[in-house]
Amino acid sequence: MEADKVAKFAIHEASREGKTSVVESLLNANPKLASLKDDDERLPIHWAAAYNRLPIVELLVANKYFDPDVTDGSGWTPLMIAASLKNDEGEQVIDLLLRKEADVNIKSSSGQNALHFAASKANLSTVKKLLAHKCSARVKDKRGQLALHRSAAVGSIPIIKLLLREGKSPINATDVDGLTVLHHAISEGHGDAAIVLMKEGTDLEKRDVDGNLAIDLAPDTMVRKYILQTAEREGIELP
Repeated sequence: MEADKVAKFAIHEASREGKTSVVESLLNANPKLASLKDDDERLPIHWAAAYNRLPIVELLVANKYFDPDVTDGSGWTPLMIAASLKNDEGEQVIDLLLRKEADVNIKSSSGQNALHFAASKANLSTVKKLLAHKCSARVKDKRGQLALHRSAAVGSIPIIKLLLREGKSPINATDVDGLTVLHHAISEGHGDAAIVLMKEGTDLEKRDVDGNLAIDLAPDTMVRKYILQTAEREGIELP
């Protein structure tokens, strides 16, 4: 039975492992394999995107059964998967999917669009591409978080500035826990990102559902001291 399963999903395995000739041979024998879902409800294109197998992605997008917006069991599209690779590694795959008119604003099962995933991995180039293709920076996921919350949590100052200025992301939006982007930046110890958000005009008096100001969530005294001293030098008065 296990052998039958392996044979059934041979194209998925080949897509993961980057075996381009195997994928090509399987598709030539049966083009409909491009639309076969495995036990994770993933198509070969999902695995090829996840492992940044560009030659295989090129084969799959040329298939007549290709759908750029097909989702896996978590509601992830190939674009979302490529956007979530570290260090913008999925950039060429993203370019290809965008040329195939992938919908940048589809939401996953958790309510995230591709921008959330790119921001979470501090993928600056990908964020720029998505914004250029009108991916909304104003979409909240099921936890009430914007892509801006994710960029603040990882301390990416360039992405924070992009999302605020080009994406027109609301700086004082709160998630389901009442946390602003400033709360996220400070709680993760990103003092420089916190100062940038303060300069951009974030509301310093907002409290989370537990009554905490953002500065109250500093993970240690060093981070708290750095933020307080830097804010004072910049003429920012904290409550």
